[in-house]
Amino acid sequence: MILRDLNINKNWTLFLDRDGVINKRLVDEYVKNWVEFEFIEGVFGALKYFSGVFGRVLVVTNQQGIGKGLYRVEDLELIHSNMLYEIKYHGGRIDKVYFSPYLAAEQHPTRKPGIGMALQAQKDFPEIDFSKSLMIGDSMSDMQFGKTAGMKTVFISETPKQEALIDFNFVSLAQVAEHLQNS
Repeated sequence: MILRDLNINKNWTLFLDRDGVINKRLVDEYVKNWVEFEFIEGVFGALKYFSGVFGRVLVVTNQQGIGKGLYRVEDLELIHSNMLYEIKYHGGRIDKVYFSPYLAAEQHPTRKPGIGMALQAQKDFPEIDFSKSLMIGDSMSDMQFGKTAGMKTVFISETPKQEALIDFNFVSLAQVAEHLQNS
């Protein structure tokens, strides 16, 4: 099966990880403020396209830097406010951003690979059907999150992986959008 065979339309929901998918991941570091946030090339065009295709576009992101005391919830909210403004300015949309501030060791149900953020999204938007949802992320915890919730998964990486948790491999969000546009 190829991604375009899913017949994605307004009944589908797109779940996106943030770091490494929307913005550049900082190696062994956290994006603690807006100055450190850098959009990945092609993201604006991809999100503009996805906004016209998917019924909902949501971000689900682990932010354990808050739990470590490296930045505050208020810092993260400012980052997300600026991110949403820039995406909207370029013609795209994100309907809501969900984050989990807990440490990995806490194994909190909202922290991916737990599906607490997906369940919260479904509570906020009851029309979400996980079997008509796509999770795009760059980590195996993103893939586990998607599979556990019953979603199709897209792994973003320069190096494709063949794992049971991964349905599709792409290099970037822009490449996913290009693939769907050319179907």
